[in-house]
Amino acid sequence: MILRCLAVALFAVTTVSSQTLPSLPSSFQQRTIHSPEGADIFVRSGGSGPVVVLLHGYAENSDSWAPLAADLMKDHTVVVPDLRGIGRSSKPADGYDKKTQAKDMRAVVTSLGYDKTFVVAHDIGNMVAYAYAATYPDKVAGLVVMDAPIPGIDPWNEILLNPGVWHFNFHGPDAERLVAGRERIYFDRIWNDFTGDPGKPDEATRNFFAATYAQPGGMRAGFAQFAAFSQDAKDNKVFEQTKLTIPVMAVGGEKSFGPLQAVIMRHVATNVQGEVVAGSGHWLMEERPAYTVALIRKFLDGPLVAHPVASSADGGANEERLTPTEYKFPQVGNPGTGSSGVGGIQTVVLKGNPDQSGVYTIMLRVPVHTRIAAHSHRDDRVATVISGTWHIGYGDKFDGAKLKALPPGSFYTEPPSRNHFAETGDEPVVVQITGFGPSSTVYVDATQDPRKPGKSN
Repeated sequence: MILRCLAVALFAVTTVSSQTLPSLPSSFQQRTIHSPEGADIFVRSGGSGPVVVLLHGYAENSDSWAPLAADLMKDHTVVVPDLRGIGRSSKPADGYDKKTQAKDMRAVVTSLGYDKTFVVAHDIGNMVAYAYAATYPDKVAGLVVMDAPIPGIDPWNEILLNPGVWHFNFHGPDAERLVAGRERIYFDRIWNDFTGDPGKPDEATRNFFAATYAQPGGMRAGFAQFAAFSQDAKDNKVFEQTKLTIPVMAVGGEKSFGPLQAVIMRHVATNVQGEVVAGSGHWLMEERPAYTVALIRKFLDGPLVAHPVASSADGGANEERLTPTEYKFPQVGNPGTGSSGVGGIQTVVLKGNPDQSGVYTIMLRVPVHTRIAAHSHRDDRVATVISGTWHIGYGDKFDGAKLKALPPGSFYTEPPSRNHFAETGDEPVVVQITGFGPSSTVYVDATQDPRKPGKSN
């Protein structure tokens, strides 16, 4: 019996020890930066290239970004702070409204010698990131927000009625006393309620994060993030009056916020791309790290999507004149909404936004020897071949006999929900497509969809 118990104990230890604790790359430099708003912010950074700031959420700290940081550091400078009151940052008595925390983040960025950056955020980090972008709109090149509401921004009031967000109103001295010594039980309730995979976060990760919040003052400071929501809502109502015009990618877990994340952000931004991580709940870095990292990298490496320009004093609105040499294609493939999703296709948005309602125009550069399976788009589209010879046909499956060769200057249509297929020959093809969004792409045979995780193009 004793030997059996020892065997069970050893198995349990081996199982836990085989799980890797979340941790940023060991090569990252660390320092603590004093914010003029009265907090000392612990930050780690590493890599080289365009600067990306990663803002974590509640029930986690900056180590939650481990998979993304390890990937981005190859060609980006990655800055990863602990938010005020969390992790190894100080835990002041106040200043947990997100407008103040945005100023903390600005102190971090400038103290490290940077100015304009990309910002990627999750959960509570979304709220700080939005306040940051609204306060310093010319200092953000692009914004990624993942799976969380924005206080005061529709449908905020409906979200507050959901019993699942009970923890938004659980704070104060009595809450601190109830949770003291039981931090893991408290966080388990939150992790379990919002995961799409009961095994994620894993045991080692849960113990790690719970221990960081169990530090003196940790739960009080964590609760203060929620206690500030009423002030955040007031601040955000003011911010909302001036819409963000920077590119925004809004990512939701399929079993959590899903497409609602993009709906929320379209209230505060004019240029929003929505994405849904299939099979995932709220904890995207733990549940679907590889897919989520790929989404973020695709956004960061892609072109800055054009957005409508406000009318000028002389009455000219949305005026644009481009010669062929002025089309700014990205250096790598970035198939987006309105394209077939094939990885090698390079896309530039010339007008509007195919993710939103309204007229848009996109230009696609399709590589040589590319075959695109039968698919459709929900909006009515017309297209012109700019260069190369484009072979396109209509039908529910690829059929070479139905292809028609369209040389430069040719015109064709893509009626709504009409299945079509295409291919290129020995030369790349550039096509210009105009439709009325929001657009979409649906493959007849889902197994041929190149956007599916693990699908090779």
